[in-house]
Amino acid sequence: MQHLTQLNTFGLMSEAEHFIAVNAIQALEKLPALVAQHQRYLILGGGSNVVLAQTVPGLVIHNQLKGIELIQESDTDYLVQAYAGEVWHEFVQYCIHQGWCGLENMALIPGSVGAAPVQNIGAYGLELKDYFDSLQAFNLRTGEWREFRREDCHFAYRDSVFKHEAKDYLIVSIRMRLPKVWQAKLNYADLKNYAGLSERSSAQDIFDAVCVIRQAKLPDPKVLGNAGSFFKNPLVSAEQYEQLNSTFPGLVAYSQEDGRYKLAAGWLIDQCGWKGKSLGKAGVHAKQALVLVNQGGATAADIRQLAEAIQADVRTRYGVELEPEPIFVI
Repeated sequence: MQHLTQLNTFGLMSEAEHFIAVNAIQALEKLPALVAQHQRYLILGGGSNVVLAQTVPGLVIHNQLKGIELIQESDTDYLVQAYAGEVWHEFVQYCIHQGWCGLENMALIPGSVGAAPVQNIGAYGLELKDYFDSLQAFNLRTGEWREFRREDCHFAYRDSVFKHEAKDYLIVSIRMRLPKVWQAKLNYADLKNYAGLSERSSAQDIFDAVCVIRQAKLPDPKVLGNAGSFFKNPLVSAEQYEQLNSTFPGLVAYSQEDGRYKLAAGWLIDQCGWKGKSLGKAGVHAKQALVLVNQGGATAADIRQLAEAIQADVRTRYGVELEPEPIFVI
């Protein structure tokens, strides 16, 4: 069996029943036959969006494909390709050093490049889809190669086609189209209020600020195991928002283009008294209620028990359902 403890940011003790590392394009060819031999399989990238069982059944495929290159340059933009095994934060950092700007608001998001489109990752007013061009993927059942354009991916809030009908595709590489005429995106409150940032700030300035903000709020997974923001910010109708806002003054929410409101899940959890609290070996981070942590020796069952207790409290008090971001592999 292959140990997975170092391959998941929660640091959960876990091992794979069967394991293969994919570190070359040629290795993809044998995957359909291997997948066919197992009832279940899991594609593992940086391990930042999974809660792993002590023994993961079936086949675990660890995507280790590496490489970043400029594919095309026009008068208006750069088309940059990154392979799925690259660390997302390091990819953002590399782009900025090359003068390819636009991704700086998404600095320090944990995980791999290949996982980024699956989640349509986002932070500080920016989502992956905003600069996404296309990706190359390999079907683990049929061996078919396919290019997915932006419109094929059905991007939504922390969602994409790769969680649904295209979940048999292993993402090989992605292409991001980054503008030559760049503008700072400082609409998000944490950036708008950050001392020293302005419309004249550079992408590097914003990158550095995002790193400082995130490090102040989120624990380093190498020190305290976690998967970043554990729950999605729930979306509610305008009618439900008005009811909640009248009952709970100070409700933190953001209006959406479709008329709905996105509630701050961290605020809801904090108001229920969970910040800094523990349940067994799992706990809620003392500085950020949206982050669940492994306090040492936690299992997937411990994380699930804590998550379900929080969900029940938020449901009872606010009538709102919290949905976890990480996938439970149990």
